[in-house]
Amino acid sequence: MTKDKKQQLSEAIQHNVLTLQWAPGQDLDESSLSLQFGLSRTPLREVFRDLAGQGFLSQKQHRNTRVAELSHQTLREFFQAAPMIYSAIMRLAAENRTIAQVQQLEVIQDDFEQALASADGQARSLANHRFHKQTALMANNRYLLPSFERLLIDHTRIGQTFFRTAGPDQPMSEASDHHRQMIAAISAGEVARAGDLAIEHWNLSRAQFAQFVMPQSLDVNLGQWIQGEPS
Repeated sequence: MTKDKKQQLSEAIQHNVLTLQWAPGQDLDESSLSLQFGLSRTPLREVFRDLAGQGFLSQKQHRNTRVAELSHQTLREFFQAAPMIYSAIMRLAAENRTIAQVQQLEVIQDDFEQALASADGQARSLANHRFHKQTALMANNRYLLPSFERLLIDHTRIGQTFFRTAGPDQPMSEASDHHRQMIAAISAGEVARAGDLAIEHWNLSRAQFAQFVMPQSLDVNLGQWIQGEPS
């Protein structure tokens, strides 16, 4: 089935936000997007509202629609909340998964491993995004899913520098191995093991993100948040 224009616009915006082709805080050009996708202002703004609700965009009264920012406060809250939410998602995925969902997760992991072998940082990052989004769908919790999807947007954006810069070295290999272990734990319904793996995987991500993208001005204060201790 051919995608309608609103769906095409939505997918294009999501891709541009996740891959940092549009910078955090950047204003969207309504006129240009309207012309490019053949949409009037009303359906265009419907897409904007939907994506703002998901966390891709930001809308405030009397201001242009913008790409969601990645401020110092956002980063602090991200590193504070991430381990708790990732662990909860993984535990619920192990509890609620279906055979078909596990099979789909394995396919996504195959794509992730192929992306790791390439030099395509965007492909790596987006494949990692799809892997974790699939675990959220498997968790099947209407309260937790919106928070996790919002978190995953920023996780993917923060990880762009790492995935573009890193080679197929030890951290990348460990990340892939964690994914495989997660699949095994979820498939076997090992709830506690899945939760522990989520924390272990997060700790690896946290260390790599701090090394590649953490602003120097945030090192001292944010370091305590990264460790899970409020400053």
